[in-house]
Amino acid sequence: MPPPKLGLLLSTGPSHPSVDTVLGLAEAARRQGVEVYLYLIDEGVKSFTDSRFKRLLDGGVRMSVCAYGCQQHQVSTQHVDTRVSLSGLVVLSGIIDACDRFLAFT
Repeated sequence: MPPPKLGLLLSTGPSHPSVDTVLGLAEAARRQGVEVYLYLIDEGVKSFTDSRFKRLLDGGVRMSVCAYGCQQHQVSTQHVDTRVSLSGLVVLSGIIDACDRFLAFT
C-alpha cells in the first residue's frame, strides 16, 4: 500500500503564524511516513529561501513555488534549489487531486 499523501498550500508571508504551522505539520507528517507536497503561492513565495524550508526539502518534502507569484513579489528565481519546482496553477491542481488530504493556509 502506498504511503498517504498530504498537500499543503501556503499563501502568507514569512512573518505570519501560518508559516510555523505549515512547517510543523510538514515535519510531523514526514516523521509518520506521509508524502508531503507543499505549494507556495502569493506572499508564501517569499519564504522558499528560508533555511527552515530547506530542511523540509532535506527531509523529503516536495516543494513547488508559484513562478508568477515570484514575479509579482520580486522574488529572485536565479538560484533556486534544484529540488524546488517553479510552476503554475496546473501543478497545484494536480497536487490537490493526487493527495489524500489537502490543507490551505491563507
